[in-house]
Amino acid sequence: MQVPRIAVLLAALTSLSACYHATIETGLSPSPQVLEKSFASSWIYGLVPPKTVETTNRCPQGAAKVETQLTFLNQLVGFLTLGIYTPMHIRVTCAQTAAAATGSVSPDSEADQGSAAAPGGSSE
Repeated sequence: MQVPRIAVLLAALTSLSACYHATIETGLSPSPQVLEKSFASSWIYGLVPPKTVETTNRCPQGAAKVETQLTFLNQLVGFLTLGIYTPMHIRVTCAQTAAAATGSVSPDSEADQGSAAAPGGSSE
């Protein structure tokens, strides 16, 4: 009995479709704000990593969790390009402010909401 080539190809794609997923947790309390990049470009089976996801402006308290994943669609694109272009899905969960994490708001934090200091510098 001869197995059709399409069945062999379908079986190979199904067995190779396990999705890679890595999570890094920083220990900070997560906020509801999530930054996602579904097609972060990496090259040569991921040996050349994607560009850094810029979170400084959108996550002023830092990141609570960073997840990278190769979805089925990402793997399909990598398969069709013979691994030359291998995109990945990146999800960054921002950290909560200290006041939001404890559930209290100090009078100083309400007064400071109108003026934000530059990261790593003074507000003068």
